[in-house]
Order: sequence, then C-alpha cells, then structure tokens
Amino acid sequence: MRPAYLSAARHLQIGREYAVQGDARRALAAYHSALGLLRTLPPERTRDVLLAHAHLAFYQTLALGGSTGDEQAHLQLGVSYARSTRDPLARAIAEECLSGLDTVL
Repeated sequence: MRPAYLSAARHLQIGREYAVQGDARRALAAYHSALGLLRTLPPERTRDVLLAHAHLAFYQTLALGGSTGDEQAHLQLGVSYARSTRDPLARAIAEECLSGLDTVL
C-alpha cells in the first residue's frame, strides 16, 4: 500500500505545480488521479490526511477560476477530513479556505 500513498502524494504535488503555473485543467486532472487512487485504499490516517489535502487543493483550484460547480463538495470533504485527522497543515488550509465564507473550523 505504501507505493499507492507515494503515487497519490506525487499526483497531489504535480497538481499543485500545475496550479501555481496557472494550468487549472492539468492541476484538476492530477488531483482527480490522486483522489481516485486514495479512494481505493482502506481508511487510515495517512490516506485521510492526503484526502484532506487533495480535496482542499481541488477546491482552491476550482475557486480560482476553473469552476465546475463541484467546489463546495470538495470544500466540505476537505474540511471534514482535516477535522477528523487533526493534521495541522490540513486544518490551516481548511481555515484559510473557509475564511472567505465567514465560517470557523
């Protein structure tokens, strides 16, 4: 299973790189690959932390212009995973995403 986590993390990293470059289409495709891989794995903290990061990255990319109408679902899932895993970085990202919505994590 560890190779699957590494592959998912790599897809997430690549997606973030594309997002920084302004290529939302490729970023979303990379995030989608990460999510698809992570959903096949059994529940575990590592998987859930990566799911939080992937959903929040998906939300951020969609919110910045690549909107498909799915951004709220990704935000809700990302916040939920961030809360349950208590990963400090995921929680900070979730709080940043929610700050514009006048909601507190």
